[in-house]
Amino acid sequence: MGQGRLPARLGLACCLLLLLLLGGSGGQGVPRRPWEEEQGSAAERGPWGRARYEAVKKHLGAVGALSKQCWQYLACKVWQEGCEGEKEEEESSPGPGWSLPLVGQDYLEILSAWYCSFGKCCKTGDCRIVNNITGLEADLNKQLHGQHLAKEIVVQAVQGFLQSPQPQKALVLSFHGWSGTGKNFVARMLASHLYRDGLKSKCVRVFISLFHFPHHKYMDSYKAQLKKQISETVQLCKQSLFIFDEAEKLHFSLLDAIKPFMARYDNKGQADYRRSIFLFLSNLGGNAINEVALDFWRAGRAREEISMEFLEQRLQLELQEPAENYARSHLLEENLIDFFVPFLPLEYPHVKLCARDAFLARGLPYTEAALDEVARMMVFVPKEEKLFSAQGCKSVSQRINYFLP
Repeated sequence: MGQGRLPARLGLACCLLLLLLLGGSGGQGVPRRPWEEEQGSAAERGPWGRARYEAVKKHLGAVGALSKQCWQYLACKVWQEGCEGEKEEEESSPGPGWSLPLVGQDYLEILSAWYCSFGKCCKTGDCRIVNNITGLEADLNKQLHGQHLAKEIVVQAVQGFLQSPQPQKALVLSFHGWSGTGKNFVARMLASHLYRDGLKSKCVRVFISLFHFPHHKYMDSYKAQLKKQISETVQLCKQSLFIFDEAEKLHFSLLDAIKPFMARYDNKGQADYRRSIFLFLSNLGGNAINEVALDFWRAGRAREEISMEFLEQRLQLELQEPAENYARSHLLEENLIDFFVPFLPLEYPHVKLCARDAFLARGLPYTEAALDEVARMMVFVPKEEKLFSAQGCKSVSQRINYFLP
């Protein structure tokens, strides 16, 4: 083992000790024992007497020496830099030691986040990619209500894409359904489980149609800016996520401008966009989806029996209407959308679950009566059946303000 290098089996333990040393000193140095208060001259008994000065100096010196070795260890284990000495030490010191799985990955995440809070972790965003599909599936099952199709399609599509060694093209998902049914919620959740920084990651770009591209007369400028931003993000990150909210309001020329980024990769001198994921969030198709859900309810069938076989054809027919930008941009004709993800209309029990989640998120107690009262505040349609929440769960978190003390 090279001189000054931290043994791998003690590396993580020493890093944790470093945190304790830094946090425990509190900027005050080592504490004095009670009997030391009466010893030495007046100068030595002062807040920075000679004895105390020497103790603090020794303390900080030890922390400094440990920190250098600690960062060497972290650089290898977290950022895969300077690992040569570590590999030599591991080969020469067989044995179980303190491996990362034994201590727990959570501690490494804490150390990594702490270190990265002082600046950039790496020159690209790649070291912040986590791709936690297990966590994504668990959180979707726990927090996304009434959307069995969306859960299944999103998890399977993203997992299959990430596991593919060489995808032929970028993954393109198109979310459809009424407002408040969970499209933005799933997009945010996907970002947070693919990237450690979630929507704040430099590998994630969010575009809102009427906010980023409000004026038709500036479409040429918007197209140039959009192409540039996508290209720069792909160059920065090997795996990028692009979210287009209110996609039905995107001008068809903008959709045409981003087609090359979603098409099959021809390897003709262009940047490789095959590791990119594009999400389009749209209210289009909501009526067709709702009609299928209503037909199942009237037939006495559970909504969980609804499959893509019943939905996809009706959904695409609505999207192919000439007035829609999806059809005018030829996204459908060229089969650039890999998966259509339908979001079903939410019913009364689903709204209650959203209300429960809103109470829990704010650390507030709740009762069944309170959940019922929140759900009854919503407008339900159709007029006869009053089955589906017209706003989904969109305003539920605001409505619990009525129950605050």
